[in-house]
Amino acid sequence: MRIAVINEVSSQDKNPKVIEALANVPAEVFNVGMTGAGNEPELTYIHTGLMAAIALNSGAADLVIGGCGTGQGFLISAMQYPNVFCGLILDSLDAWLFSQINGGNCISLALNKGFGWAADINLKYIFEKLLADPMGAGYPPHRAESQAQSREKLKVISASAHKDFQSILCDTDPALIERIFSHKPFKELIDNYGKVKFVY
Repeated sequence: MRIAVINEVSSQDKNPKVIEALANVPAEVFNVGMTGAGNEPELTYIHTGLMAAIALNSGAADLVIGGCGTGQGFLISAMQYPNVFCGLILDSLDAWLFSQINGGNCISLALNKGFGWAADINLKYIFEKLLADPMGAGYPPHRAESQAQSREKLKVISASAHKDFQSILCDTDPALIERIFSHKPFKELIDNYGKVKFVY
């Protein structure tokens, strides 16, 4: 599994804590958002939501971990795109239930609001529970089949409710695309691991 971590400007100082909390997760982790290094283009949740969609729709990432101050902006931004199924995750129970019931491919974290004492431990527990069991196994078990059917229906709805992803990129403000792809770690992830190549 490839996980893309995509922090935006208001939460860039939390990026090291997110990466540290992922240290023991059995996955390849790519830190492709803002790290606070000071040499990066400023990325808002508008940018990072689109970056999540590009990473998922190209096949470069299997899971995106993003967020913003409250987690709401990144969630709303990411959910504007096809094939992105994002949940707002505040604690480990949210993470496990999202994994089991929704089986999504993107999570949004509140990285400023409520990010206080033991937040680093909360992040570690979130990631442990998010990946503890196979995604989409269902909970409670007797609801697993119905939940799987709902996930499939949602994929069909997403496909019919959105333009194809290439058209979205062609219709997107070129300055937004340029800002995203001027961020070297993100461009390298897409260039090296993207199975679908988009023209932008």
